[in-house]
Amino acid sequence: MKLFQHIAFPAMLLLLLSCHDGGNSSGSAEDAGDTIPMKYAQHLVMVRYADRVEVTLLDPWHKGRVLSRYTHRKPLKRCVVFNTAHASLLQMLGALDAVAGVADLKYMNLPEVKRRVERGKNLPQRQGVTIVDCGNSMAPDVERMALLDADAIWLSPFENSGGYGQIEKLNIPLIECADYMETSALGRAEWMKFYGMLVGKEHEADSLFSVVEKNYLELMRKASQAPLHRKVLTERLTQGTWYVPGGRSSMGRLLQDAGGVYAWSADEHSGSLPLAFETVLDRSGDAEVWVFNYIGREPLTYNMLSAEHHGYTQMRAFQEKRVYYVNSLRVPYFEEVSFRPDWLLADYVRLLCYHACNPSDLRYLRPVQE
Repeated sequence: MKLFQHIAFPAMLLLLLSCHDGGNSSGSAEDAGDTIPMKYAQHLVMVRYADRVEVTLLDPWHKGRVLSRYTHRKPLKRCVVFNTAHASLLQMLGALDAVAGVADLKYMNLPEVKRRVERGKNLPQRQGVTIVDCGNSMAPDVERMALLDADAIWLSPFENSGGYGQIEKLNIPLIECADYMETSALGRAEWMKFYGMLVGKEHEADSLFSVVEKNYLELMRKASQAPLHRKVLTERLTQGTWYVPGGRSSMGRLLQDAGGVYAWSADEHSGSLPLAFETVLDRSGDAEVWVFNYIGREPLTYNMLSAEHHGYTQMRAFQEKRVYYVNSLRVPYFEEVSFRPDWLLADYVRLLCYHACNPSDLRYLRPVQE
């Protein structure tokens, strides 16, 4: 990957950014400062000095290597945010004014972001008032991004991606948001401390994480003491492949934290596992609860599900009518759960640990209709 030189861009408040050297991590710099404690995040190291905070993002795909290093001195004022979860977090922290542009707007279930984008079509672009639509995250409008005078671009890195194409030529620091590769829901949520620090909302992020952690651990305690622990399966076929969460992924761990019996709990992968339908049916066809994402204008029915793939009718959860889905057109699932995993955990605990569950008590999940 391209090596970014340690240079200070005139309009930027974040310096020495995005060193994609792929080299071995070194502890010499960290030893001289005060390390900011991380209780759950495994790929994030922050060290505070008198005049700055040094941040190291550890490579989640290659143990012992560094993904990026940053030196943070002053809050970012103008960011381009590619992911709806990060835009939502900034709104939770009261820092939406720091968002100057977004990508993949059509997938964002964030009314205030869309209002600011619409406002920007009629008003001159101004900080805290308008947001610019920068197009598709896979092929963003680089010219439009260049006009924003942004301090940083927040995007998600991927293994062996080969770089970020034309975006790298903008000379705008890239914040590689690798939180999704954490191996626990609380580990991923703890990245809000980094993101909050970037926009001058460190105290707010610390306070929010304390709430999330307290709620999450209490729900885990209740789940562990519950007499009922149902077997659970997630996702469904996508173009002939069933991608289940790895046992060390944040979702795989959340299913176990909710008291669920998960067929791939012993798996060591932190990403998804691509499987054939027959493999899933053999290992988890007897799951009592089945949950997946579904995007549609109309409620999902069992007839619609069986028409999609007749093999679904062999699943125990299908036969016993315990299939649930998340419709991200209707609920802000992707916006919230990365940094409020306690809300999602509450839904799963109700489904997996109680004999009866009132659908009105669920925040995200909806039962498939007969």
